Amino acid sequence: MVHLRVVTPSTQAERVHRLLCDTASAIDVVRLPAASEWPSGDVVMCDVAREDASVVIAELRELGIDRTGSIAMSPVDVISDHARLAVERAPGAPSDAVVWEELEERTSESVELSGVFAVYMVLAALIAAIGIILDSEVLIVGAMVVGPEFGPIAGFCVAAVQRKGDLARRSAIALAVGFPLAIGVTLLATLAFDAAGLIPASFATGSGGLARIISSPDAFAFLVAAFAGAAGMLSLSTAKSGALIGVLISVTTIPAAANIGIAAAHGDWQTFVGSVGQLAINLAAILLAGTLTLYLQRRLYDRRLARHRASRSAGCT
Repeated sequence: MVHLRVVTPSTQAERVHRLLCDTASAIDVVRLPAASEWPSGDVVMCDVAREDASVVIAELRELGIDRTGSIAMSPVDVISDHARLAVERAPGAPSDAVVWEELEERTSESVELSGVFAVYMVLAALIAAIGIILDSEVLIVGAMVVGPEFGPIAGFCVAAVQRKGDLARRSAIALAVGFPLAIGVTLLATLAFDAAGLIPASFATGSGGLARIISSPDAFAFLVAAFAGAAGMLSLSTAKSGALIGVLISVTTIPAAANIGIAAAHGDWQTFVGSVGQLAINLAAILLAGTLTLYLQRRLYDRRLARHRASRSAGCT
């Protein structure tokens, strides 16, 4: 369940209290008159089934509580027969529910172009570059897991569906700076490896098994990236982190960026173009599938909100 703590002006406290009481999937509704000093007003709390958390928050926002007071939310485990009944009254499964406010907050935090984001991009690309040079699948997989690029990609999907221009702008900036930075550092590192004699004499760009796959995009590359984009968005929206790890391992955005840098350092422009194509296909497919997945989830939520408003029943007096 989700615990909601609402600070509301006293003039609106009765409406907020009645709203929560009339929500069949909400329990433990508590009103504390004049309990908040800043912002001043009443405090109203409840525990609501995860499936209806965003529905209730949307109605609180319609009352203007997010402007005149505040709304706090946090996941909570409630041991009670009342809680079990509240969850049963909310159609659907709690594990499938999307708390839209939680999703926006999670993606907003992961799209910032920060020093840590840049370092992770560079480190992931360098690990991938060494994996390509040594033709090591283990290092390539490790680079995919380290890469932070899925955060801004997911942020762009959320921004497209939620029509959040600022989130879209920040996501685009993170991607537009992160990938060229990773490619540039990989290029310089490859030149340094060459100068130090660290690269095996047998290595040739595009000749290794992994490098050849990365620089030769095909229809399967698009399909895998599209499936990964859908799975990644589902894992973020339903808080299933285990599935997200699988998504990060399945797409070749970071390895493609690393291969671009290696090919440029060695002047292999055919491999360079193929790797650029791989990166572009992966990004486009993930963005398309992720946005479509989130759009369908949003449509289901809108229908749920409409049904909730139409069939709200009294939960307490």
